[in-house]
Amino acid sequence: MSDPEHQTQSIPISQLTTGMYVISVNTGKGEIKIKSEGYISSQDGIKKLKLAGVKHVTVDPTRDKNKPKEDKQTSVKESLSAIDLAVIKEKKNKTVALGKEMTKAHKLYNGAKDLQKKILSEIQQDKEINISEIRENTDAIVDSIFRNQDALSCLSRLRMKDEYLVEHSLNVSILMSIFAKHMKLDEPLIRDLALGAFLHDIGKIKVPDEVLHKPGKLIDEEFVLMKEHVNHGVEVLKETPDLPDVTKEVVAQHHERIDGNGYPNGLSNDEVSLYGRMIAIVDSYDAMTAERVYKSGMHPIKAFKILTSNSPTSYDAGLVEKFIGCLGVYPVGTLVKLKSGKLGLISKLNFNQPLKPFVKVFYSARLNQAIPMEELDLSKKKYDDQIDSCIKPEDYNLNLMSFFKMAFLQ
Repeated sequence: MSDPEHQTQSIPISQLTTGMYVISVNTGKGEIKIKSEGYISSQDGIKKLKLAGVKHVTVDPTRDKNKPKEDKQTSVKESLSAIDLAVIKEKKNKTVALGKEMTKAHKLYNGAKDLQKKILSEIQQDKEINISEIRENTDAIVDSIFRNQDALSCLSRLRMKDEYLVEHSLNVSILMSIFAKHMKLDEPLIRDLALGAFLHDIGKIKVPDEVLHKPGKLIDEEFVLMKEHVNHGVEVLKETPDLPDVTKEVVAQHHERIDGNGYPNGLSNDEVSLYGRMIAIVDSYDAMTAERVYKSGMHPIKAFKILTSNSPTSYDAGLVEKFIGCLGVYPVGTLVKLKSGKLGLISKLNFNQPLKPFVKVFYSARLNQAIPMEELDLSKKKYDDQIDSCIKPEDYNLNLMSFFKMAFLQ
């Protein structure tokens, strides 16, 4: 037990350093007393806390050390024992219902958009960005995906036409995390990839506005300026300490292509890393499906066909197949019309029968009116219905956000 005479202080995990004396931890679901309070002896100890979902820690400032002792006593006194870590990770990684996770994910999504705006503003003013703050945000994205990936996947389908740059980077981070999880990559690596995806387009803020926001095809001189956004981003991150190499790799390679026709370095074949190949697919997919002021986003199926047709030249064919497999033929959040005339949102994938997912229907195209909301499992014979086509809300003059809130945020 801690000495009651010692004063304690709660700090964000981002401020935890070696030599601090930890008494308890908080995962955002309340304080957890740990079995063996003690000093943080290494950066590895801090990393374990972050991976366990710890958001804040309570420390005793009076016991703070500038340098931890490298002896057996210090190594035994870790802030969390292996049992503690296992308990917290079990709580953190427990799958939750979509409705329950959606409320949290909605707040997280809006907060991440605000953070992205802040980052772009700071870069534009040549200010140093706060990587710890960004890391906490992307870690929260990964945590949400491990609880129920459908929540953030669904939100990434609801686009604002005038917020492309902000939403694109956030959505790419979400999709990259889902993709990496599907490929069973280690969780620490997934977190580093999510961070890189969140930052992949930060260099665009250095591109002249008339080029960045031009409504139409760029001429050659403008495209040269646009391509420089990759190098701008790489330069910004050079000034940012303690960034994992894989995070910087994602930023540097997101426009490289395995046939050597990408930029900025024209890398080809094995010169493009696994993570460079992954981000190329994710970035292209989200750009194709995005709504913009001057163009309408394409349906996921059409984007999948383009990715497939450009494999194995521009994109890694095996990875494209895996990416489509993890999102599903009809990704969660996609608006569809059924053969019956009912309209609804894909609410859950069916990996055994990809063409027969779960759909939350809410409108009848035949009656031209809203109908009682109902979730249909299209694989069940009793519903005797199937997907006819992907549609857009404007096709039926729908307020999609209103129906989305009814379907997922109640």
